[in-house]
Amino acid sequence: MPVVELDTNLPAGRVPAGLEKRLCAVTSAILGKPENRVSVTVRPGLAMVVDGSAGPCAQLVVSSIGVVGTAEENRGHSSRFFEFLTKELALGQDRIFIRFVPMEPWQIGKKGTVMTFL
Repeated sequence: MPVVELDTNLPAGRVPAGLEKRLCAVTSAILGKPENRVSVTVRPGLAMVVDGSAGPCAQLVVSSIGVVGTAEENRGHSSRFFEFLTKELALGQDRIFIRFVPMEPWQIGKKGTVMTFL
């Protein structure tokens, strides 16, 4: 169950409408997980600094079980997420930061239990 969080200092009006749905679909395709298992949050208008600059920027956090645990996996994921985000947000790659967080099934609760037992 991938959990994706996009934080940006772009004002809400500059974040394309429907971005959360497209980010959900692209996350599903990139990570090879069903779209109905992907959770996406988009938070615009935050106070943020990337590389010492408060200019337009974004940070993407991608947490998932089993598909973000190696440098080789994440290099491919990173390339595809950067391609998507630079187009959608009209930001250069130097203004986007991606953090991959591997998770274990016992760390995600769903349906009154944890993923280990589902």
